[in-house]
Amino acid sequence: MSYTLLYPKQYDVAPIQDTLETSGVLAEPIQTAAELKIGDGITVFLLDAPNRPKFAIEVLRRFVHNGGAVVALGADDEHDVPDDFGSDLLAGFLAEDHGHKQLLLMLRTAYREALARSDCARASREAEMRSTEVDDLTSIGMALTTERDYNALLDLILLNARRLTSSDAGSLYLVETLDDEKQNLRFKLSTTYSRPEIPLVEFTMPLDKSSIAGFVATTGEPLVIDDAYYLPPDSEYTINRSIDNKYGYRTKSMLTIPMTDHKNEVIGVLQLINRKLDFDFELRDPEDFDEQVIPYTRRLVHLVSALAGQAAVSIENSQLYEDIERLFEGFVRASVTAIEQRDPTTSGHSGRVADKTVRLAEVVDQASDGKYRNVKFSREEIREIRYAGLLHDFGKVGVREQVLVKSKKLYPPDLALVKERYAFIRLKAEQQLFRQRVEFLEAGSDGYKDFKRTVEEEHKTRMADLDRFMQLVMESNEPTVLPEGNFDELLRYAEKFYTDLEENQQPYLAEDEVRFLSIRKGSLDDAERLEIESHVTHTYQFLLQIPWTKELSYIPTIAYGHHEKLNGAGYPRRITGKEIPIQARMMTVADIFDALTASDRPYKRAVPTERALDIISYEVKDGMVDKDLFNLFVAAKIFERKESA
Repeated sequence: MSYTLLYPKQYDVAPIQDTLETSGVLAEPIQTAAELKIGDGITVFLLDAPNRPKFAIEVLRRFVHNGGAVVALGADDEHDVPDDFGSDLLAGFLAEDHGHKQLLLMLRTAYREALARSDCARASREAEMRSTEVDDLTSIGMALTTERDYNALLDLILLNARRLTSSDAGSLYLVETLDDEKQNLRFKLSTTYSRPEIPLVEFTMPLDKSSIAGFVATTGEPLVIDDAYYLPPDSEYTINRSIDNKYGYRTKSMLTIPMTDHKNEVIGVLQLINRKLDFDFELRDPEDFDEQVIPYTRRLVHLVSALAGQAAVSIENSQLYEDIERLFEGFVRASVTAIEQRDPTTSGHSGRVADKTVRLAEVVDQASDGKYRNVKFSREEIREIRYAGLLHDFGKVGVREQVLVKSKKLYPPDLALVKERYAFIRLKAEQQLFRQRVEFLEAGSDGYKDFKRTVEEEHKTRMADLDRFMQLVMESNEPTVLPEGNFDELLRYAEKFYTDLEENQQPYLAEDEVRFLSIRKGSLDDAERLEIESHVTHTYQFLLQIPWTKELSYIPTIAYGHHEKLNGAGYPRRITGKEIPIQARMMTVADIFDALTASDRPYKRAVPTERALDIISYEVKDGMVDKDLFNLFVAAKIFERKESA
């Protein structure tokens, strides 16, 4: 313990100098109030009356508050403590006619008081420091529990551990379990304040005692090293100096703490390097490491252990959260696969729509002007949009497969039946021709040539009519616009009859066949179109059954609105304008564009990008599609980007 006596330079301490030196008290003269500071040990300030004006009462109070003590000397006419000092500022007061022994006794009393004040101040500082540490740990814990991004979480753990301990560098190692149940240690994250140029290269290492991190992970106990270059001879672990040598660094003090989960299993290791006196100081020269780097204390071991425990739980929760996300992602992918297996012709559509909708949402989020400049999407909302895009057509599982994949107006079995009917009628006509010729010859051969020529002409005309019938069916069966006049021809053939094997009269075309072949455009009749449109409602009802988290709860509503139009011409609810959420309006643009440009639809040809954009622009003019969103879609050239969903 050292003792210091501060006094005004003009005051003469010579009479007590020898006694002070004998007692181990260092006497130091000062001239200004700025020099009145607590030294390394116990400090007393001896203030005489002539120099009293140089030291304001507030300066003296600050000195006493920090652990010092003040002894005041009175003037000629002062026989008691002046009112200016108050009752709690001075450790002692001597009148002007005091003796040297009185002064020494008073100084001794002052040192006792200063020691007591110093102990109180130190205890107060420690209490304040511990309170601050608890607050810091609480704040760190709250930050760790709210961070969902795994890599950001690891960065947060390491940064806060370095700040808490004033460490220059730090590293994170994570325990990995391999397929064969063996474990290794992955060097996952590292940062060095004084050498930011050191690259991060992930690697794995054996989970054994040969390395410091491996030793701590194996034993589950903290390890404090004052100087990593001077390890005990019997140490099982070693230090790799290659990075130090390459970048001119010096690993000195180290604190390595195991991160243990709720099952008391080590899931990783937190390693801190080179605790500094000043956290913001850059260690550049060799002497910096000697002057700035200090050992880690037992108190820091407890603090970092507490932090490591919080970190372990947060990492475990984050990994569990990611596992759940991967599980749900797999479910979504499986659902999309189920949709596309029922309708292989639209394979990839859900992914493309999800991708383009997400990209449009990102453009909207970044817009600095226009109608949607104030619309912002969080990371969770973007994920919500993506899932809604992937699942927007899931309701197609509730649509009959034959309707879902119908590429022509007639179903394949129905077309095959018409073709068989055509072949049967043709065969019957051939048989009739031969029968007529045989019957004529049996009755006699006179005039046979003229007869033959007549019946063959009739047969040729009938065959031409039959061929026209089949040609008309094939033309009308295409999902394009029904050619002018075909409808009347179809009705004409519906009124023509042939005789079947049971001698019953049957029409060339049945009522349902005429109805399907008479579809003006596309391949679906009204009933089938309503069935296809019902997939939106099926999607909504299916998605409502899933217990979504709060962040994803809007997915059913988004998917429910992707076929609605701003003017109410959409389906299934025919809602308008603001009733359609912006996420659904964005999906509408992406869905229409992909449907127009997709090359895998058997019932229509893909249109070029420019033509597709023109078609959508017509819908914009008709008040069906959101103009501002479509303009952003075009301006950002989202249609040119590759799918990532």
